[in-house]
Amino acid sequence: MTSPQGFLGFWETTGSAKTFTHPLDPALLDAYVPRGARVLDYGCGYGRLTAELATLGYGTVRGVDVSAALIARGRREHPGLELMRCAGLPLPFEDGAFDAALLFAVLTCVPGDADQTAIVGELGRLVRPGGVLYLSDVPLQNDALNRERYARFAERYGTYGVFEMPDGGVFRHHPPERLRGLLREAGFSVRKERVGVVGTLDGRTAERLQLIAHREPAAPQSPPDPASG
Repeated sequence: MTSPQGFLGFWETTGSAKTFTHPLDPALLDAYVPRGARVLDYGCGYGRLTAELATLGYGTVRGVDVSAALIARGRREHPGLELMRCAGLPLPFEDGAFDAALLFAVLTCVPGDADQTAIVGELGRLVRPGGVLYLSDVPLQNDALNRERYARFAERYGTYGVFEMPDGGVFRHHPPERLRGLLREAGFSVRKERVGVVGTLDGRTAERLQLIAHREPAAPQSPPDPASG
């Protein structure tokens, strides 16, 4: 998980003890990401999915999170993993350093538009052309509880879908087209969508949307026009 600096306190305290429940779909991953791929698990939290990737046979996996407490927990629970705390962007990796990246239940923890755009844009820099971004997150829900809290917090946060939890966490659910749009803006093309139901941090369930997107090659630059010189 990750969050912008304004909400980091939750993930350094109460949030760092949570048990994350947003599951990986190994079959979907396997269909698009080979075992030899260099994989970045962005917003890895305590390395839950990073460890699952390693167990599945992905040999080159790096987990990154903004929370020092979550990374410390991950190093205790999974001492063999490469987990790194990075407080901000850009990340300390070269352009195209990874063949694939995971972004799992991360944007739901990032309420601000600019922060979301920055994160997905950074993954657009780090995933090589032709590589894969596997995003799984929570779209807007249609049940009465969620509709009520979306409406209650919309004025405070300026965005319908952002809400606060009693324990201090601030989360965001998204129109599906926003998630697709973030990917397009960062140079990704959605190739596969899948929906399902997942557990949430408060013990409920929610619908989720999984998106597999390919990083498009950069558009070739036209040669200079000699007549314009």
